[in-house]
Amino acid sequence: MMTISENTSIREAHLEMYPHDKLAKKLNDVTFEDLFRCLDNYQDVYEFIGVYDSIIRENLFSMLAEIMGVDYDVIYDQWMKAIG
Repeated sequence: MMTISENTSIREAHLEMYPHDKLAKKLNDVTFEDLFRCLDNYQDVYEFIGVYDSIIRENLFSMLAEIMGVDYDVIYDQWMKAIG
């Protein structure tokens, strides 16, 4: 099993956890640190990750929260600031 960190590719991590998710193969090859910066800069997360799928977004947010050692709600609230 892969150990995820801020330097892990979101595509690789998601495919490791959900190997049969065909849509995940279309994820951009960016890291969790890149995803954090995207959220921190209030960018469009769906455009940034390369797929418009809320389940994949939630999975990535959960992994990012684990990496950062925070509750999922912290990541979700940051995203809501960008779209709100």
